Amino acid sequence: MKIACVQLDIAFGEPKENFKKVERKIREAAEKGAEMVVLPEMWNTAYDLPRLEDIADKEGSETKSLLSKLAKELHIHIVGGSVSTKKGNGFYNTMYVANTQGEIVAEYDKAHLFKLMDEHVYLEAGNEKNIFALNDVQMGGVICYDLRFPEWFRALSLNGAKIIFVPAQWPDKRIDHWKILLQARAIENQCFIVGINRVGEDPNNSFNGNSMVIGPWGELLWTGDNEETIEIVEIEIEEVEKVRQRISVFQDRREKLYM
Repeated sequence: MKIACVQLDIAFGEPKENFKKVERKIREAAEKGAEMVVLPEMWNTAYDLPRLEDIADKEGSETKSLLSKLAKELHIHIVGGSVSTKKGNGFYNTMYVANTQGEIVAEYDKAHLFKLMDEHVYLEAGNEKNIFALNDVQMGGVICYDLRFPEWFRALSLNGAKIIFVPAQWPDKRIDHWKILLQARAIENQCFIVGINRVGEDPNNSFNGNSMVIGPWGELLWTGDNEETIEIVEIEIEEVEKVRQRISVFQDRREKLYM
């Protein structure tokens, strides 16, 4: 499976500009031979949260339309990072996933809101796990701060996820946490982890990428730098079962002790 990791800068509070840029990047990734494209967090607006009433994607309609159109046209899967959405009377940080038929097969609202970036002030938290299948492979998705909650990843892996995607806007001042936690989640859950972080700056933070693809043994398959890039990383999904058979973590769990 050839996965295109799209590490990009995001225009603060400018969804029109960002939609055009993301479409270009997805088309470029397809030209490079990608079978799947993965985007970063909140790529439509960045963290211009006070203006969400004016700039959030209403019911996610524009995002779903774009991802569906490009996935079907280019015959690729798209893990759409996340975008700011307005659904009903609330605002959310939402991931959409489109398959090669252009079907939206997953919609996930970020479960853990990050207070240091005021998400709890402006956004509503989601309450559902994000499990979906592409090419008959079970996968999962979380968003940025969710990375600090190992229980959330274990819930996905126990539901069959062999790849877990982590789009993010993770500031450079805590980038060491990002790298260590991504690798830990891969080792703990014996699965592939694909973490896609943005680059650039907003009025409050700097972001230095360091996107990563990590194998189920914890091996680093690719690490990005601090520049915009599209990297094609090929993975062998069969490696997950090989590692899980080698060390029987899931069979050896004693769940009653953990409550």
